[in-house]
Amino acid sequence: MFGTLKEIVQKKGYLYLFIKLAAFLLLAFFFDRAIGGIFQKFYHSQTSGWEYRTKYSIEDTKADILIFGASRAQQQYNPVYFEERMQQTCYNVGRDGEPVLYYYAVLKAILSRHLPKIIILDIENGVFKESESSYDRISILLPFYKSHPEMRSIIDFRSPYEKLKLQSNIYPYNSMLLKIVKGNIKSGNKEKVDMNGYLPLLRSLNEPVRTVDLSKPYNLDSNKLNCYKAFVNDCKTANIKLYIVNSPYYFNSIGKDISMEIAKDIAYKNSIDFIDFSKDDFFLKSPQLFDDTVHVNMAGAKIFSNKMIDSIQSKQ
Repeated sequence: MFGTLKEIVQKKGYLYLFIKLAAFLLLAFFFDRAIGGIFQKFYHSQTSGWEYRTKYSIEDTKADILIFGASRAQQQYNPVYFEERMQQTCYNVGRDGEPVLYYYAVLKAILSRHLPKIIILDIENGVFKESESSYDRISILLPFYKSHPEMRSIIDFRSPYEKLKLQSNIYPYNSMLLKIVKGNIKSGNKEKVDMNGYLPLLRSLNEPVRTVDLSKPYNLDSNKLNCYKAFVNDCKTANIKLYIVNSPYYFNSIGKDISMEIAKDIAYKNSIDFIDFSKDDFFLKSPQLFDDTVHVNMAGAKIFSNKMIDSIQSKQ
């Protein structure tokens, strides 16, 4: 009726195992919530650094003019000159190495709370190229997954399991702990060169211009292409004046980059100004204005920023 002694012992063993497992899971849950809460607090209390600029771009900037893109945006457009000449506030929300997936997610977050007057979107050759690392790079958006539902569909591109992983409060921060610590160290850590998101480069090239063939084929990423189209469409819908720019390179190009041709075509079809400085003769004859072949230095950024302002003003 009551089972054999062996069965009773076995049932008690299962019950004990279940209790231990439940206790472990409960402890892990509270540990995750507590440690994740601490990480979240220190993430949002940063006053400098890469993550601070990303947070400021997503949650704080209310600038009239915003500059989007990867490193060629962040290091080639100096907001100081835009503010001086256009008499409007300006912030550079570009971030080194980030794909169109990233800056469309940032745009969605900004438009949920603020409507800028002008947006400059800097794109580069290969902008729609298929690359697994592009999805790894948008991990910097993980801290905003729960608080910014408008960004979730893009962050979910990282993997089919991203929604499950993000049930953890620690997971969004586990690859940026050192950056968070540095961003919270106020004394001696304030980046003096950070000018409204702009980060200058200081080297000067001293080499002859070379030739690069852009016609080599590669696979296109449909997610990147769709995000670019959505970026254009969202700006049009919000009546934001959008300028799409291919900024200066220090090389002579032959052939055509397929991504750039697609980007131009989409811009033209949507009546968006596409401004191409990629073969600008002035820059091709001025190696001293470049840090490397794809980025101008601080002196070059001053000249390019002013040329870009001239182009905008000529179209107004």
